[in-house]
Order: sequence, then structure tokens, then C-alpha cells
Amino acid sequence: QVQLVESGGGLVQAGDSLKLSCAVSGRAISSALMGWFRRAPGKEREFVAGILWAFGITSYADSAKGRFTISRDNPNNTVDLQMNSLKPEDTAVYYCAAGRPPLSRRSAAYDYWGQGTQVIVSS
Repeated sequence: QVQLVESGGGLVQAGDSLKLSCAVSGRAISSALMGWFRRAPGKEREFVAGILWAFGITSYADSAKGRFTISRDNPNNTVDLQMNSLKPEDTAVYYCAAGRPPLSRRSAAYDYWGQGTQVIVSS
């Protein structure tokens, strides 16, 4: 079993930065696939970024490339999403997810999900 708890969401203005953090606990996290997804109002959940915990290999959605960075903090067992140059269209509930390799953008590849943290970007 894996437990995921997100934090760091909030209300910011366009152009601001925000860092989301996902506290990870449970078994075998060192071999896990970790990801961040988001669901905007009225839209389907979509992949944002993913990372293979063991190797640090990452993948990003086109909307996140160049602005967002996913990383893992081994000593603290967290997976972070640094978001820069935020836009109103980044407004969504952001979810942390855990699964098994290989690196994937499909939500079906992730077995465990956090409760989500709200990000609102005002224009």
C-alpha cells in the first residue's frame, strides 16, 4: 500500500510560481513511477509530469515543458512539482499518483492517488 498526501496549492497571479509537494509513504517507493495529473473545471484529468524514482528520468506534457519541473527528494520521500510562469489555464486540482515502471502518461498506469490540491491562477 502507498499513501500520497499533496500540499502547496493556493491562489496565485498569472506569472507567479508555486511548488506542490507530495509526501509518499508505503512499500517499494524506490522502484515507483510517480506522476502529477490535473483536472480543470469541466475537463478530463490530464497528465502533467512523471518521474521514475530510481533513475530520475522525467516526462512532461507539452503544456508543462519549460515551465514545470518534477523532482524527487529521497531523504524526505517527497515528489515535488515546481511550477513557474503560471497561466490562468493552469487552474485545476492537482493530483499526485504512484504506479509501476515504465514511465507512462496514462492514468491507468498509476495505482494510487492522492486527494488533490487546488491551484487557482488569476489573470
